[in-house]
Amino acid sequence: MTRRCFGLNLVVACLLSLPAASAAQAQTYPTRPVTIIADAAPGASPDVAARVVAAALSKIWGQQAVVVNHPGANGSIAARAAAEAAPDGYTLFIPVSSSFLAQPTVAPNLPLKLPRDFLPIGFVASQPMFIAVAPALKVSTLPQLIALAKKQPDKISIAVTGVGRMTHLTGELLQQRAGIKLVSVPYNHGPAAAVSDVAADRVSMIVEGFPGIIGAVRGGQVKLIAVASPERLPEFPDLPTVAETLPGFAASGWLVMAAPLGTPAPIIAKVGVDLTKVLDDPQVKQKLAVTGSYARAMTAAQTVTFVANEQATWLPLLDKIMAK
Repeated sequence: MTRRCFGLNLVVACLLSLPAASAAQAQTYPTRPVTIIADAAPGASPDVAARVVAAALSKIWGQQAVVVNHPGANGSIAARAAAEAAPDGYTLFIPVSSSFLAQPTVAPNLPLKLPRDFLPIGFVASQPMFIAVAPALKVSTLPQLIALAKKQPDKISIAVTGVGRMTHLTGELLQQRAGIKLVSVPYNHGPAAAVSDVAADRVSMIVEGFPGIIGAVRGGQVKLIAVASPERLPEFPDLPTVAETLPGFAASGWLVMAAPLGTPAPIIAKVGVDLTKVLDDPQVKQKLAVTGSYARAMTAAQTVTFVANEQATWLPLLDKIMAK
């Protein structure tokens, strides 16, 4: 009896010590490099934003935060890699909006839900969708593009960089709201090949976050004609919004940070605090803004609410699009 009680007391003591041990671990976290899994291809808009945030976290932590890309299958490859990682805080995950807005028939284990699939840490950034065209198309405004598309139905092609991604959804919503029909040209490995084809006039236009097209825009290879932000952006004051032509139109990709299930709560809390510090830093905000990404700090609870609202808005539209 005494031995049994002793054993039980030892187990209870060990269990009670776990929260204290986790809290102590969080105080010194991280003591080695942290991997941040991104479900975007290198150079794509989410990848660029993730690397800006990772670099800033590295400075706070005194340890390298390394972005590792796992693109493909609408984000399910990255989600699987993150879910299978040890829940010790040394693997974090930055999924993009499409991972939460995918159809189950398009990619396995999607759409993701928080906190069912991952523990939320916080919001990272929103990325308004930009509309760019090939200079050879000879249009300079969205109304001109719409008029041309109505005059030439099924003649103007649009690069689709990932079925179900916000780039795709924005293009589909544009066609629906404008009453036009474009020819979709799918690309599976980020925007690089798509942008090259638009620049070479093999494809007429593309919808993409600014980081994915910034080089081609600055080089004059593609032309921006509109942005799907609710209002004109301070960094692009002369660029009209889509809403100026199609009232109420708004579409942005977004990124959140999460961790594998089972990651200790004190570590989740510490990363959340550090992420907020990074996103409130004026220099980080500026680095993100000049590439078309806009930092927005949220608590874990606010992030869950935001994601749920976005799913309620976009998933019904996606169902209609994919049923066509």
